[in-house]
Amino acid sequence: MRRIWLRHDLPAGLSVFFVALPLCLGIALASGAPLYAGILSGVIGGMVVSVISKSQFGVSGPAAGLSPLLAAAILSYGDYRVFLLVVIIAGVFQLLLGALKLGVIANYFPSAVIKGMLAAIGIMLIAKQIPFSLGYDQPDFWQSGFIKIFSSKDVTGNIRNFNLHIGRGTIIITVVSLLIMILWQRPFAKKWRVIPAPLVAVLAGIAVNYIFGWITTDLSLKPTQLVNIPANIFGEIVFPDFSKLFSSAAIWKDGVIVGLLASLETLLCVEAIDKLDRHNRITPVNRELAAQGIGNITCGLLGAIPITAVIVRGAANIDAGARTRLSAFTHGLFLLLAVLFIPFALNMIPYAALAAILLVTGYNLTKPKLFKNMWSLGTKQFLPFVLTIVIILVTDLLIGVTAGLLLSAFYIIKNNFKAEYRIDKRKVHETEMFHIRLNSNVTFLNKVKLKEALDKIPEYSVLTIDGSDCHFIDYDILEIISEFESKARDRHIEVHLEGIQKVNVTAIH
Repeated sequence: MRRIWLRHDLPAGLSVFFVALPLCLGIALASGAPLYAGILSGVIGGMVVSVISKSQFGVSGPAAGLSPLLAAAILSYGDYRVFLLVVIIAGVFQLLLGALKLGVIANYFPSAVIKGMLAAIGIMLIAKQIPFSLGYDQPDFWQSGFIKIFSSKDVTGNIRNFNLHIGRGTIIITVVSLLIMILWQRPFAKKWRVIPAPLVAVLAGIAVNYIFGWITTDLSLKPTQLVNIPANIFGEIVFPDFSKLFSSAAIWKDGVIVGLLASLETLLCVEAIDKLDRHNRITPVNRELAAQGIGNITCGLLGAIPITAVIVRGAANIDAGARTRLSAFTHGLFLLLAVLFIPFALNMIPYAALAAILLVTGYNLTKPKLFKNMWSLGTKQFLPFVLTIVIILVTDLLIGVTAGLLLSAFYIIKNNFKAEYRIDKRKVHETEMFHIRLNSNVTFLNKVKLKEALDKIPEYSVLTIDGSDCHFIDYDILEIISEFESKARDRHIEVHLEGIQKVNVTAIH
């Protein structure tokens, strides 16, 4: 085991550390949480979750997908200690899902809704990072900043005023970091990918800011535009305020939402990572949910932001040659050592470089190619996808996902109406012959259409209703058929039932 760790898991853990470090800082920034909270989440995801989980390659840490929701929650409570209660509740919820063996929950969310949710998160992530990437120094970028430019006739004057609040040096660092993130994915850069693109982007940001300071002070970043990790991190940690646990129902609602979304993201990530495993090992999903739950409870207790399994880190772990869960543990150990012994190095990182990394992350979640692909699948996939995005952007994640689920359910019900029976018509001499063949399962969802079909049967005709191929016929359907058969004589309709058991309908009247 020691030989495997030294030869494979130690270098893999170091590689994942270089991927995770800028992401931990960037996601904390996007969430509006203290930056050390992102590092702590990475430490807990590596050193706690990996011990409990049975995933050989999964690596947990703060997830970009949750950051818009977390930012809104932290802002609404106005007290980070209250927000930590949300994290603990989310962990307890995940622990319950695992204990109740509900790890299959992700299978009940339509693909279109999940993709819509992730795309909406990508859009929000991009919107959140634009002020940081421009170095905007006012509190409200979108309303009092950007939109204000077009709010009066003096657009030129508004643009001039807007320019006073952005940083030229910040924009240059953002552009350089973005170029690195983009070019690193090109075929010609394949030989350099042993070094993670986020790490190179961060190092480039530090180097460019150093050059600015050496050449001119006009482009140098302000201290507020650089990462600020306290030298004594343990002295700065904030703990949850349990006295507020029952002060608001919103705390519990947000806790369940965070727990549900974190679980969905984890389960989707675990499925993707298992597909990359050459040995075809399958992660026990209920055990994974329990591990994530314990991890998030620990995050809440120690002042960190929520964690999930993260596909970027898991894939990097596999690419680096990991063999066991010790690689994830090792990456967490490296994060802990970094924040304890070299916080001064972390404090040289520009926010603009982190913003560039998250802009690329957000774009990957909401690529134009995704919209094109969903459109090609037809309206039954595209409309729930778009509705989920729009409602999330206008309201919140829970309402948006619910709206997408309802629209998807509508299409399922609509299809069910059409699928579960077929009507054939023919004429024998002067008599019209109708044949209604019921398919495998006929439920109460078919009531309306079946009633309409029966009402259209003309007088002096012959109707055969054939249920011999059915596995299940709902009582409501049997009731409609039996009632129609009992009254058919009044309309001079001859009814024959095949494979259908009549029910007593006298009690209805």
